[in-house]
Amino acid sequence: MSYETLIVETPSAGVTLVRLNRPEALNALNSQLLGELAAVLDAAEADDSVRCLVLTGSERAFAAGADIKEMSDKSYAQMFASDFFGGAARRIEQFRKPIIAAVSGFALGGGCELAMLCDFIIASETAKFGQPEINLGVMPGIGGTQRLPRAVGKAKAMDMVLTARMMDAAEAERAGLVSRVVPADKLLDEALAAAAKIAGQSPLAVAMNKELVNAAFETTLSTGVTMERRLFHSLFAFDDQKEGMAAFVEKRKPDFKGS
Repeated sequence: MSYETLIVETPSAGVTLVRLNRPEALNALNSQLLGELAAVLDAAEADDSVRCLVLTGSERAFAAGADIKEMSDKSYAQMFASDFFGGAARRIEQFRKPIIAAVSGFALGGGCELAMLCDFIIASETAKFGQPEINLGVMPGIGGTQRLPRAVGKAKAMDMVLTARMMDAAEAERAGLVSRVVPADKLLDEALAAAAKIAGQSPLAVAMNKELVNAAFETTLSTGVTMERRLFHSLFAFDDQKEGMAAFVEKRKPDFKGS
């Protein structure tokens, strides 16, 4: 399937690379782009050969924000009735396979929120993160006021949301917003290597690990630890567990089948 606002590639077995492709608007998020992204995720979820996604933009901008031209004249009734941004955000949240955000340049507003919807962020040294919606008389609308404090703490999040201050890559790594920072010319290589590593693991174990790390933000410690133990036990019902442990004992690379 072809898309107007995305470029979708398969750089290696099990890995899908999705590039935001609205260069004239610095990859600003509009309804078409988010709808096409949801369609890509639907297709990837239904395809057992896809085990990990990498989402990226351009060297200049991952996504410079949401498309202000699309929103500026809308009324409250229109925004509420269409649940503007809601459907796409939920689709990304509910995607069961890992998504890595590879961020270079600006990740502002909706772009920062889109990156935070992914499972982790690898940033280039040129990356800049921010929630500048206050400058427009509004606020983040895709989870920025909720995910940013969970990632970087209340003080930094409040600073960024109320002053529109941008956070560079080095600060983002120190604060816990990104998992690692790499040279700009190595960004995609690093993200694709991480995705290939994930794609080589048991997809059953990957899905359960993702589910439980996300659950840590929604449950108490005791409930989360109980969930973890039960799913850990459940993995012993699958062939992949037998293969993984046999390969370890035999000092060879495992061949996970997802069964």
